[in-house]
Amino acid sequence: MSELRRMVIGGQQVEGGAGGFAVLNPADGATLYEVADGDRADVARAIENAAEAQQGWGQLPFTERAQALLKVADVLEARQKELALQLVREGGAWIGKCMYEAGYATGIYRAAAAATYQPIGEIMPSNHNKVSLVVRRPLGVVAAISPWNFPLLLSSRGIAFALAAGNAVVLKPSEETPVTGGLILAEAFAEAGVPEGVLNVVTCSRESVAEVGDELIAHPLVKAVTFTGSTAVGRRIAAQAGGLLKKACVELGGKDPMLVLADADMDRAVNAAVFGSFMHAGQICMSAERLLVHGSRVDEFAQRVTAKVAALGVGDPMQNIIGPVINQKQLDVIRGQVDDARAQGAAIHTGGSHEGLYYQPTVVSGVNPQMKLFRDETFGPVAAITAFETEDQAVALANDCEYGLSSAIITADEEHGLELADRLESGMTHINDCPVYDEPHIPFGGVKASGLGRHGGRWSMETFSETHWRTLEKGGRTYPF
Repeated sequence: MSELRRMVIGGQQVEGGAGGFAVLNPADGATLYEVADGDRADVARAIENAAEAQQGWGQLPFTERAQALLKVADVLEARQKELALQLVREGGAWIGKCMYEAGYATGIYRAAAAATYQPIGEIMPSNHNKVSLVVRRPLGVVAAISPWNFPLLLSSRGIAFALAAGNAVVLKPSEETPVTGGLILAEAFAEAGVPEGVLNVVTCSRESVAEVGDELIAHPLVKAVTFTGSTAVGRRIAAQAGGLLKKACVELGGKDPMLVLADADMDRAVNAAVFGSFMHAGQICMSAERLLVHGSRVDEFAQRVTAKVAALGVGDPMQNIIGPVINQKQLDVIRGQVDDARAQGAAIHTGGSHEGLYYQPTVVSGVNPQMKLFRDETFGPVAAITAFETEDQAVALANDCEYGLSSAIITADEEHGLELADRLESGMTHINDCPVYDEPHIPFGGVKASGLGRHGGRWSMETFSETHWRTLEKGGRTYPF
């Protein structure tokens, strides 16, 4: 019998009402441990504990909440190497990515602590000389649902600012990464001395996701939902939350374009494309999934990208940049898109095959809008190259997509790049970089099918609080009767 990892409700370790489920290492298929399989009753209990704990947490001086979050950051920082190794085991990701993720997560809590010191209200003018104040106050309980690809980072992003604003949280991490996405954070919060019940972690299997997710959204004590994941699931969550008049911040899929203009520095373009397409085997919502290259440079670009990609190591993620994709379902998506492109005449320069969950890093040129590889999110180690002749055509190709998360432009003319960015339908655009970029204090999020709302800095504080108008009558108002 493998080790059982219990969920955490009200500071106590709890077994799941639906039993347990196995978590596998995608690198070798071995069972890592059993994890508690929560059900609707477990979620309800977690929400009730969070609501009770929030009363005290929300009334603490902001400085005390900030200090608690800084202590969480310190705990995570002290455990960075351990966390990175756990991320490798549970997510199958390259150790370099995992070290980065473990380090970045500490910065999220420090940025959230700093946000508590920022202005969260205004003094408004009054026609009757009232003292007129607009303040932000906690919502109450926030439900957070996080994904598997950057579990520690994205769970932290979903909860840190919500906690800084004075809310309590119920977190449901992905069933693929329940420890690195949730249970490790519960340990860190306990070690940091955060009051019990402020963070509750409910884990569940894929079979229990529907009922657990429904309760997280529908329970009357939950006032807001934050979700990072697929567009299909995000639409349902946002629709359900909207029907209940609850806030929803959803960061969803992407099919992010990188435009390589005729004047681009080719070294920069190639390095940005390879990193943007192959970091974490392409399993990033900001991955450069559509490489749009001026026709005069496309042959050189494809040749140089292919040479660089062919040298990427594939295998054990402790030793190689390209590890396994997360599961068979994702592998089937990648394989189906590449096979479809091949059947429609696209050229496969390298890769296009797999062994088990290890999909070879692949470069495809001649990709057009009729192909699945151009239109659907791939989430795998594939660089898809499409040629354009004019900038108007490049912009049209970039915007010919339901998604709008991140984008990039490689050009020698920085001013022109900034002007061109205004024409791209995306939430973020990076000039002379790839689409994969983030910082804890910036407004992170997309448009169209890539989501609603923004994470980061004061935008998160607005997302996870409500506006309250208060006035103090000073005698200037009269009544007609």
